[in-house]
Amino acid sequence: MNGRLQRVAVLGSTGSVGTAALRVLARHPDRFTITALTANSNGRLLSAQVATLQPAFVGLVANGHEAHPGWNLGNECLVQAAVRADVDVVVNAVVGAAGLDATLAALEAGKRVALANKETLVVAGHLVAQAAARGNGLLVPVDSEHSAILQCLTNRPASEVRRLIITASGGPFRTWSREQIAAATLADALQHPTWRMGRKITIDCATLANKALEVIEAHFLFGIPFDRIEVVVHPQSIVHSMVEFVDGSVVAQLGVPSMELPILYALTHPERIEDDGVPRFDPVAASPLTFEAVRHDAFPALALGIDAGRKGGAAPAVFNAANEQAVALFLAGALSFSDISRGVASALEALTGVPGGSREELLAADDAARQHVMELFKC
Repeated sequence: MNGRLQRVAVLGSTGSVGTAALRVLARHPDRFTITALTANSNGRLLSAQVATLQPAFVGLVANGHEAHPGWNLGNECLVQAAVRADVDVVVNAVVGAAGLDATLAALEAGKRVALANKETLVVAGHLVAQAAARGNGLLVPVDSEHSAILQCLTNRPASEVRRLIITASGGPFRTWSREQIAAATLADALQHPTWRMGRKITIDCATLANKALEVIEAHFLFGIPFDRIEVVVHPQSIVHSMVEFVDGSVVAQLGVPSMELPILYALTHPERIEDDGVPRFDPVAASPLTFEAVRHDAFPALALGIDAGRKGGAAPAVFNAANEQAVALFLAGALSFSDISRGVASALEALTGVPGGSREELLAADDAARQHVMELFKC
């Protein structure tokens, strides 16, 4: 980073990651200023943020009664915010595939993109790489697991990496039987043991679909083949990921479970700046740290997603879209918890081999997967 005040756009500013980003930015007014904010639908909270921060650009995706005169409305506001001349850094905290176009546009415009929207890489990892190369943009992950890997690698080449080990808390059903999981309610699934997040990602953590998305994301971010990326359950959520090098050395990144830590690093990478916003790490209080194997039979979404990543093409986009649609139906009370993975598996089987070389083909696959899930469950 240079010494100039960095101008930041926060996309998805009213969500859990967006509000955490605003807290981080507020602690460093000498380094960052917020010039653009967008939200999906929470116009009331967005209005309060605007009143405090006075950004030059405000966008609201859903054109509801909470919109104010002068705000930019509709999906286009995400790209509009991302490519503004008065924006140096884009924090993409949008949930789901809706964040794809803003990431592509920001990278092509040469911005630093602090990416919390993992679906962008899952749906169109190769397109993201091409956009960054064309525009000389910089992509820095915000997910705690990928931030950890980035910090562990310290610019070492992929040829020196034996394995990436991504940790998972195990979610609320880590110790539940398959029969108990099948009968899980929405309230059960929303009780994450270590993280406080939005509803959609919390359900993804309960099914372990989130870890499948993270494996695919890690593959594209770090150029590591799928057979050298593993997932291990770590209930304490203190070790965020590990990297095993070819000489047998293993480097891990540890820290309290707070999204503010990886957000700050994504804003400053490769530098580090002093910050007292989260509790200091106490290794004694954090002990013991334990690790367990994933119970793949109880959490089929993980294997479904990793297999989709291996197949490539449109398969990751189908996995992501089917999962998004099934989770939305589960949150609405239209499906059972086990129906989420069933819907994803059905979509992947039905849409095997659909083309995915271009943005248009990937978006068509996304739409087809959502329609398949809706038709499967007659919604």
